[in-house]
Amino acid sequence: MDVRLVAIILCHIALLSGQSTGGRKRPLTTTTVAPRHRPTAAVEDEETADQLQLESECPEPNGFFADANQCDKYYACSDNKITEKLCPDGMVFNDYSSQQEKCDLPLNIDCSQRPALQTPQPAEHCPRQNGYFAHENPNICDKFYYCVDGKFNAITCPGGLVYNEKSGICTWPDEAKKKGCSSQDVFNFRCPNVTSEIAQQHPRYANPEDCQFFYVCVNGDTPRRNGCKMGQVFNEASGKCDWPRNVPECADWYKGVLTDEELYNLENPKPKETSKEKEAAAASRRKPSRPPTTRRTVVEDDE
Repeated sequence: MDVRLVAIILCHIALLSGQSTGGRKRPLTTTTVAPRHRPTAAVEDEETADQLQLESECPEPNGFFADANQCDKYYACSDNKITEKLCPDGMVFNDYSSQQEKCDLPLNIDCSQRPALQTPQPAEHCPRQNGYFAHENPNICDKFYYCVDGKFNAITCPGGLVYNEKSGICTWPDEAKKKGCSSQDVFNFRCPNVTSEIAQQHPRYANPEDCQFFYVCVNGDTPRRNGCKMGQVFNEASGKCDWPRNVPECADWYKGVLTDEELYNLENPKPKETSKEKEAAAASRRKPSRPPTTRRTVVEDDE
């Protein structure tokens, strides 16, 4: 038999034998925005397999990437080497840019697609180590806590506002929409029934307990508390802020708080000085300059 023919036959047999004993192709790996479970690599060398697993979990060779399920977990990739990381308790990973490693407050991040979080680490007034939290008493609407590393700061909203758990700031009660903290609950005031024509004008009503404040009924049915500046009271007859002397039922409201002179000065403030008047006043306060002196020359007579 021809030697070349024998060689061809032997090669063909070897190829068939290799395909049947394990010459399978390596499965393709896919990358996701957030690393999930490590895929297995069909290789014999364990060290090579681990390397392939690490590389397959990094969507890009370098950067920071959110976990697919847990909002406060993320991964740091450096030259395709991946490191699992966790934000401080109460913070979540900000995945706005893969080039920045940043943990943020949950109020600023949408975690609806990855809602899982680490186990809380509560402290006094702090359900978690970091963040904004409502008061423990659900009936206390205007107080909340700001926690940093488990240390709390108690904050009180300005008058008429309540803590809004969704935005983390103080807002009108009707915007916060918190149970037990509605406008009627907070102010103990309900807007009178009026016609639709009056309701469109957002009518105002005096606060029966405080002459300086009043209620604006938005669209005629949602009360919001507003106030006049210091020294003034609300005049329900005109629907505006006015001076106490013009509102008999509130004439003595500031008695013991402001003197008659202070109240008069608030109602009759001194006119502001013009720039020219300020310059003239400044010039009058300057020290007069010393008049120039003349040097006298003494000539001695010759004896």
